[in-house]
Amino acid sequence: MGYVWLIPVLPLLSFLIILFTRPVIYKKAGIVGTLFSGAAFVGSLVVLFSHFQTGNYLIEGNWLSIDALTLTVGLEVNPLNALMLVIVTLVSFLVHMYSIGYMEDDERIATFFGYLGLFTFSMTALVLSPNLLQIYFFWELVGVCSFLLVGFYFYKPEAKAAAKKAFIVTRIGDVGLLVAIFLLYWQTGTLELDGIFAAAASGDITPTMITITAILIFIGAVGKSGQFPLHTWLPDAMEGPTPVSALIHAATMVAAGVYLVAVMFPLFIASEVAMTTVAITGGGTAIFAATIALVQNDIKRILAYSTISQLGYMMLALGTAGYTAAIFHLTTHAFFKALLFLAAGSVIHAAHEQNILKLGGLGKKIKGTALLFLLGSLALSGFPLFSGFFSKDEILASAFTDERYILFGLALLTAFLTALYMFRLYFLVFAGEEKGEAKESPRTMLIPMAVLAGLAVLSGFIQTHWFGTFLGDWLETTPYPVVFRAIEAPFWIPILASALSIGGIALAWLMYAKQSVPRNWLYGSLKEIHQVLYRKYYIDEIYDAVFVRGLFVFSYFWSYFDRFIVEGAAAAVRGVVTQLSKTGVKVQSGQVQTYGAVAFSGLVIVLLVIAALGGYFQ
Repeated sequence: MGYVWLIPVLPLLSFLIILFTRPVIYKKAGIVGTLFSGAAFVGSLVVLFSHFQTGNYLIEGNWLSIDALTLTVGLEVNPLNALMLVIVTLVSFLVHMYSIGYMEDDERIATFFGYLGLFTFSMTALVLSPNLLQIYFFWELVGVCSFLLVGFYFYKPEAKAAAKKAFIVTRIGDVGLLVAIFLLYWQTGTLELDGIFAAAASGDITPTMITITAILIFIGAVGKSGQFPLHTWLPDAMEGPTPVSALIHAATMVAAGVYLVAVMFPLFIASEVAMTTVAITGGGTAIFAATIALVQNDIKRILAYSTISQLGYMMLALGTAGYTAAIFHLTTHAFFKALLFLAAGSVIHAAHEQNILKLGGLGKKIKGTALLFLLGSLALSGFPLFSGFFSKDEILASAFTDERYILFGLALLTAFLTALYMFRLYFLVFAGEEKGEAKESPRTMLIPMAVLAGLAVLSGFIQTHWFGTFLGDWLETTPYPVVFRAIEAPFWIPILASALSIGGIALAWLMYAKQSVPRNWLYGSLKEIHQVLYRKYYIDEIYDAVFVRGLFVFSYFWSYFDRFIVEGAAAAVRGVVTQLSKTGVKVQSGQVQTYGAVAFSGLVIVLLVIAALGGYFQ
């Protein structure tokens, strides 16, 4: 445990080495980045097994003291962040290895691996942080890395726009998190997590303030995890290289929002309003994104909306007090969604096409990728005995046990739609008529996918009521006062969930493989609904009209107001003063004749007044 600081330092070193030696190492930057990320992964495993033996670990030191204010920095290892360390470093290591083959022809390959190292450093430092200030610092650094990686192809207008959009939209959520940090310090006098939780438990924070701060923290998580209504940046972020999508927008950065709510769970659990807000937002986002994914045609955008939907599942679990269920699904999702993104990258690398309507029959040409994509799809769809089957059942059971039956029903419908849109994607790409040429990806790309496929199949067995609730039992050793509710779900929930999953797969097979059911039924019979889903409920258009164009109109109004009203009034005052000054100048001309004439005129006026008043002033 004493060497846990090496885990974030190793990828930081890879970033610095690549940064200062880019022209020299060039394509060898991939090897450097992979070695350092692999070492960080080994270190994470050591920390994980050390935690099994020695328990929680915390080390802190004073950073800055101003009167009564003392800010600290440190490192903490508990079950939640030990698990996150393994997930982040494993996926980072596999993405580094995959990128050696995927990015081999890119002239900026060294820069790419440098960015990956900086991101891995930021994410590992984030999860090791023991206080809110440190969390916020690395939270923002993760956002900067996302901006750099999404906009990696900066010469493409779409990539530049996507990077700016991701940065701005997530900053909206970050304002909520920052305000929450200020409020919590005002109420408790500390930014340490244990101090905040102790104050909440002892009643030092009022219930109203707990609710306000919890919701503000959740707003930060909404931005980072792409929850409605701050979800619009995530699909556009697919403009970045595909390995970036696998690392940032499937397994790590977008999961940071879920991680934040899980870290602050003792605060959330103290507010029923905050829990309900989280549950409704998560459940609504899950079904919202799943319906959009049904009709998209870009392979990466389908997976992006799937990610939004699955993150909604995790938030639903947290909002229904299913702490273990949320962390369980976060873990399994990291593996099978990273696999699916990498497999999608393999398809793009092989066929040079992302539109699934222009692909087909690739299962015969890139058999390895097809098999691995199938395993990831089955896991995501919740097919029995795959990892997603177990973690989704935990979430469904959590929603049902918490008596949120409407959200439970939405989660079931989302499970069906997930299987349908994933196998629509699979059958259109890998089955049917062969379209174009394709060549299997190199081993440096297939091996990471194979590792993730194995985890996608087997990782579900770490938390089952059949073989043992290992994950839940371990998470209960957290040093914080997290309430772990025993979930006794009816036996029919996994049966119903399995039936819906298999039903979605079967319907997709009938529509897109066998083609006995018309595939354009939605477009043909419900064209308006199809258009709404295809245009993503017009959310981007609404934002453009209200915020972008509305801001332009607002700005132009005040521009003209300033130009014609404010400046006009100033010009009028200036003109009056100028005329008065010119008149005064004429009076003080320095000519004796003028002065005499004025004096004589004044005398005449005085005499006229005296005469008018009867000769004397009365």
